[in-house]
Amino acid sequence: RVQLVESGGGSVQAGGSLRLSCVASVSGACMAWFRQAPGKEREGVASMHTSNGWPYYADSVKGRFTISQDSAKNTLFLQMNSLKPEDTAMYYCAADPTYSGGSCYRFCARCSWGQGTQVTVSS
Repeated sequence: RVQLVESGGGSVQAGGSLRLSCVASVSGACMAWFRQAPGKEREGVASMHTSNGWPYYADSVKGRFTISQDSAKNTLFLQMNSLKPEDTAMYYCAADPTYSGGSCYRFCARCSWGQGTQVTVSS
């Protein structure tokens, strides 16, 4: 089982920035960020395959969020800029070593999950 540990959440005002980090126990996987707000379904935010780093984004975050990696440290990042109150959610890192592409943010039935880190954006 893949182990994932997120960090970097916090509280910011609208328009601010945060960077999330996720240290993984595996390399060679599709890795993704998901989020879940209270009372809402979990939503895929962004993903990439660690072999090529090609990013995929949900429309709701395109142009504001950037997914990246430090492959030497098996660490995934999510840089979040121009944050909005509707970005408030628990953010989860996910990974699936069996997923051959990079778009696992859309659906990841075999993903392993981190414990989550809270992001709160105030207006």
